[in-house]
Amino acid sequence: MTQIALVAERRDHHPEWSNVYNKVEITLTTHDAGGLTQRDVDLAHEADRIFQRFGTRK
Repeated sequence: MTQIALVAERRDHHPEWSNVYNKVEITLTTHDAGGLTQRDVDLAHEADRIFQRFGTRK
């Protein structure tokens, strides 16, 4: 979550976060554009790349 937040901050993009116990949810939307934009898609791809470095844990 921290690594994705740092990327978002550098891009001046501020997603909605929920972090409860071992589950993180990120809502990507650009409110002033009224929905999903390329910035949201780009941040989602970056989040996927960051997540892949950690693998899946159960």
